[in-house]
Amino acid sequence: MANSKIKVMSSGGLKAVITALTGAFEGASGHHLVPVFAPPATVKSRIESGEAVDVAVLAANLIDDLARQGKVRPGTALARSRLGLAVRAGAPKPDIGTVAALRRVLLDAATIVVTDPAGGGASGIHFKTMIEELGIAEALRPKLKLNSGSYNAELVARGEAELAIQQISEIVPVEGAELVGPLPADVQLTTVFKAAIGADAAHPEEAKAFIAFLGSPTATAVIEAGGMQMP
Repeated sequence: MANSKIKVMSSGGLKAVITALTGAFEGASGHHLVPVFAPPATVKSRIESGEAVDVAVLAANLIDDLARQGKVRPGTALARSRLGLAVRAGAPKPDIGTVAALRRVLLDAATIVVTDPAGGGASGIHFKTMIEELGIAEALRPKLKLNSGSYNAELVARGEAELAIQQISEIVPVEGAELVGPLPADVQLTTVFKAAIGADAAHPEEAKAFIAFLGSPTATAVIEAGGMQMP
């Protein structure tokens, strides 16, 4: 169907990618994307509650759970993203090459913005577990800023926090912030993002075409430029 409106619900991990590719897909297909971005738990809950969606884009474990519930079709892996640390543009970039170095940086920081674990974001959940395992959770508690619904690095860019930790794909797009680098391998979390067609999709064929487009060379270039790797 020409000029179909394809509803895409996504967490923030691929927000920059979907936004950047919207024009190219619409120009090539003649269809219109209607993206909805929200924290992962919100997206998943809305779909579980019966909200119709053409395409869902979430971490693989969330897509797989929705598929088990019959809310979406089996998903297609799109990209892998690691966690990184960001500072304000122009600020000194600390050494985070080892777990010991990262631990010192976190303890020395005045403020750290992280994703609110209550929103279901993988980075926030992982960070909470990580600092508990490093034995610094109590020391960091007073300096943590919990964020939801926007890029953590935006607070760093505005001078509201010294450090930000989030998916690298959610750091790279933020003007005024700079990626220091990925977290050390021993405390790293790699998230695979999947796209799936909704079980009650109004435009399943067009949704299939959009997911295929996300695997095209055009999309691959955008995904890799955003600091992610192909699956």
